Amino acid sequence: MSVLFEQQLANHCAPALTGIKASNLVSCQKKDFPSFQATLWEYQQALSSTDIRFCVLCECSQRYLLLVYREKHLAKQLFQPEVQQLLLQDGYPLCKDVQCLLQHLSFRFSQSADFPHEIGLFLGYPVEDVIGFQTHKGKDFQLCGYWKVYNNPEHAQHLFHRFDQCRNALCRRVQQGHSIIKMFAVA
Repeated sequence: MSVLFEQQLANHCAPALTGIKASNLVSCQKKDFPSFQATLWEYQQALSSTDIRFCVLCECSQRYLLLVYREKHLAKQLFQPEVQQLLLQDGYPLCKDVQCLLQHLSFRFSQSADFPHEIGLFLGYPVEDVIGFQTHKGKDFQLCGYWKVYNNPEHAQHLFHRFDQCRNALCRRVQQGHSIIKMFAVA
């Protein structure tokens, strides 16, 4: 178990780990994680009886970009009709499972120097905010927190507060020596 990996997961992925959000991204510097693949395999195996999954979306010489997600929650998010419509507009194939969509997202990362703008759909951002970001090119937002908010800032502020509370609580537990694997693995 890597203490640094535990801290990274707690700090960046607490809402997904606890199930209050479909997924979170974490960037893992290669210099900090020389055994990244082995560590990731260990977590995948230990959490295989849960709905928690890991997907390396892209890798460069400096880092890995890891998506931590709840498979059922992410499927519910991605297979909403309005989300499917946006993904189709962005060139995604008609898929029946989350892995197919994640493979295409990973492909999109490999084909562009920028973040694919539809990443917000995978991260559970409201469709209106993803469309707002695309339309306004990241400007003229009403609120900026975990994402740029273009619609319903009061609701977003409430979610941001929940995410902060979740992250703070999980970080505290990890600092106290609790293991993410032991906290989330189902016997």
